Amino acid sequence: MRAPRRAETDELPPEPDRVEGVPHPRETARLYGQDEAEARFLDAFATGRLHHGWLLTGPQGIGKATLAWRMARFLLATPDPGGDDGLFGAPPPPTSLDIPADHPVARRVAALSDPGLFLLRRPWDEKTGKLKQVIGVDEVRRLHSFFGLSAVDGGRRVVIIDAADEMNIPAANALLKLLEEPPARAVLILIAHRPAGLLPTIRSRCRELKLAPLGPAEITAALDGAEVEASPEDAPALAELAGGSVGAAMRLVTGEGLALYARIVDLLGTMPRLDRGRALALADQAAARGAEDRFELTLGLLDLALSRLARTGVMGPPGIEAAPHEAEVLMRLSPHSHAARLWATRAQELGNRARQGRAVNLDPAALLMDMVLKVNETAAEIAG
Repeated sequence: MRAPRRAETDELPPEPDRVEGVPHPRETARLYGQDEAEARFLDAFATGRLHHGWLLTGPQGIGKATLAWRMARFLLATPDPGGDDGLFGAPPPPTSLDIPADHPVARRVAALSDPGLFLLRRPWDEKTGKLKQVIGVDEVRRLHSFFGLSAVDGGRRVVIIDAADEMNIPAANALLKLLEEPPARAVLILIAHRPAGLLPTIRSRCRELKLAPLGPAEITAALDGAEVEASPEDAPALAELAGGSVGAAMRLVTGEGLALYARIVDLLGTMPRLDRGRALALADQAAARGAEDRFELTLGLLDLALSRLARTGVMGPPGIEAAPHEAEVLMRLSPHSHAARLWATRAQELGNRARQGRAVNLDPAALLMDMVLKVNETAAEIAG
C-alpha cells in the first residue's frame, strides 16, 4: 500500500513511528535481542501452523515494528513450506526472516508499493495539518477494499497495524470482524504497546509474541546498526534510562539526553534549597523556539527522575547510575517509603499538569519552571 501524500506539497506526511535521524523500522535490516520471538514465528511457519493474526507486544521501541516488517517481507517473498520443487524435492525450511535488500519484495515494501501489503496507522488530517490521534473505523474499513482484490499470483496478503492500541472502539470492532472471519491467505500483524487496552476478543484471536527489553550490549549493537553514534561507556546509562528500548535510546542519543538528565540530577541535588539560576536556565533552554523535541525530552526525563526517586524510597538506589552521583541524590531525597509515596503522588500530579499545560498552550518555560518548584516543595516536605 502506497502511503498517501499531502496534496498541497506532494510530500509524504510525517510518520508516527519515525525517529528523526535514524532509519524507519521498515528500513532496518537487523533485529537485535528478539531471537526467541523470531524463532517462534518461524516454527509456526515451517510446521504449517501459521496463524492469521499475530499480536506483537512489549514496551515501545524494543523492536516490535522492525519485527513486523521483517515478518511482512518474509511472508510476501517466501513460498509455502513443504511444497514440491521438481526433481530436487521440497526446499529446506527457512532458518531466518532475512530477505535480501535487492529482492523485488524488499524493494516494494520499502517503497510501500507492494500490492500484497496494507499498512494501517494513524492517518494525516488535511484540515488540521497534523496526524490524527486515533485510528478510526473508516481506516479499518479500507481493509475490505484491500481484501476484495485478488491476491497477486495467489500469494499472501499481509496487514500491519501500527499501533493496534491506537484504534478507537468502532475501529476495534470492525477489525474484530476480520479476525473472526479472516480472508484466505491473509495474515494480520498487530503491534501493541499497551495490549491491555485492546478488546479481549481481539487478543484471544491472535497469537501473541512478547518481545523483551534489550540489555546494554544489545542496545549498543542496535545503535551501531542504525549508524547512531554512542560511546560504549554510555551503554549502561542509556539502557537504564531507555528501559531497554532501543527507540528511546536513539531519542536520548540524538537529543543529548544523557547530558540533559545529568543536569536534572544536578538540579535535584540542590534541593530543597533550589538553585533558581540553574532551574531558569534549564527551563529557558528547553522552551527555546524550535526546540519542541527538547522540551518533550526534558519533561520525559523529569518524570523519569521522579519515578526513580519513588522506587529508591522502596527498593533503595538503582543498581546502575544514569548520571554522576545519582544514587547519592536519590537516597538523600527519598530515604524511606513515606518519601516514595510522596514522590509517586507528585509524579502523577505533574504528569497531569504537563498534559493540561500543553493542551492550553501554556508558556513552556513557565510550565517547566512551575513543575520544578513543585518538586522543590516536595523535597522540602521530606526534609522536614
